[in-house]
Amino acid sequence: MLSLLPFLSSFTFAQEQSTPPTVMKKITQTAGREQLGDFAPQFAHFNDDVLFGENWNNEDLSVKTRCMITVVALMSQGITDSSLVHHLQNAKNNGVTREEIAALITHVAFYAGWPKAWATFRLAREVWTSDSGASASATPKQRHAERIMFPIGKPNDAFAKYFIGQSYLAPVSTEQVKIFNVTFEPRCRNNWHIHRAARGGGQMLIGIGGRGYYQEWGKDPVEIKEGTVIHIPANVKHWHGAAPDSWFSHLAIEIDGEETSNEWLEPVTDEQYDKLR
Repeated sequence: MLSLLPFLSSFTFAQEQSTPPTVMKKITQTAGREQLGDFAPQFAHFNDDVLFGENWNNEDLSVKTRCMITVVALMSQGITDSSLVHHLQNAKNNGVTREEIAALITHVAFYAGWPKAWATFRLAREVWTSDSGASASATPKQRHAERIMFPIGKPNDAFAKYFIGQSYLAPVSTEQVKIFNVTFEPRCRNNWHIHRAARGGGQMLIGIGGRGYYQEWGKDPVEIKEGTVIHIPANVKHWHGAAPDSWFSHLAIEIDGEETSNEWLEPVTDEQYDKLR
């Protein structure tokens, strides 16, 4: 696929954060003429003067909004080459935060497809962390936060009595499908528990950073890394949490069902947990 990046090299975006909304800096584009002026002058004209010259300078939408719409359009088509990287960087430059881009990609995933979301997240994570690496004095928690796409959130105090160690909770989606990012410090794990349901129900976990484990009662533990998907059936006793030597984050997705509830049981003992590596 021909990358659009050469045609965007001279594309200058207004910095929405520092420019008053009533005085938007004019966006100019010259890459079309520079790259194809001799070979395809009409295409160069449409590229520089119409698409980027007139369309991107129309003030009915802010530059930030146009950046977000463009990311959605490219992601939806499965275009995850340097063109998308360029537009992700423009989105960041024009005020789109890491939390906003994560929410945007998650939302579009339900309409455009989960594999496209994963591909986009891999690019977005690089863009939003490329210039914000943790310093040498950063804590392990801060370094873990820099490596994952979703926020760690606040201490999971409401469910602390069902965990050994410190966990954190951040809502990702509270509409349509409920999704939460759960983060565990090393050795942190939740108690054995069961997602009860008369019909349907259960939970899905998706590893997004670090290393952890999932175990069903009577079965061997399963290691969870970034990209690992765990399907937890309803009415099955299980636990999940971080590996002994790693911070760990996973998305927890509740599956709709009838007469659903959580039954919290006994803790995972050190004897059980210390068999992990």
